[in-house]
Amino acid sequence: MEPTTKGAATFYQYKLIKKINLTARLLPIYITLPLLVLVLETVFLSWWSILYIIIAAPVAFWVQYVISRSVLLISGHPISKRWSVSFKLPWLGFMPDQHISYRIFRKVQLHNFYIGLCIAALFIFWSPPAFTVSLITCHLWLLLPRLYTLFRLNRQGQGGMLKFNPTDVSYYSQ
Repeated sequence: MEPTTKGAATFYQYKLIKKINLTARLLPIYITLPLLVLVLETVFLSWWSILYIIIAAPVAFWVQYVISRSVLLISGHPISKRWSVSFKLPWLGFMPDQHISYRIFRKVQLHNFYIGLCIAALFIFWSPPAFTVSLITCHLWLLLPRLYTLFRLNRQGQGGMLKFNPTDVSYYSQ
């Protein structure tokens, strides 16, 4: 009797190349960074910085969501069931749920970084300097774990796959 391939599952073989652990020491530092910037902004710029950072955080979150989704749609990569909004530290924002190509992830995050900074820079003309600094701070803070991942994987080949877990990032080759 011949086995049927109609209902058979597909198994992908990935080889772990590098694992980036996000240690328990890094998470408290990551959490205290916006508080430190808030104190510095309040002292050096304006006491309104408290309100500005509360407004800037969701604005930066939304801008990054729109940029990420737009880059994925324009480049023709599927979004549904593969990407979702995450509210878990340190992976705040629009993140992949499954294995994702390193090349796609890098493309999305670099577009996020540059376009987000340009949008924040446009606020210089229409808003107080404290709000612009808050917006740039929130933007960079949300991207910091992803940029750290890209920096650590800089020397690896671009043909691999990434898998994001709560405490680490795994880089696989096919």
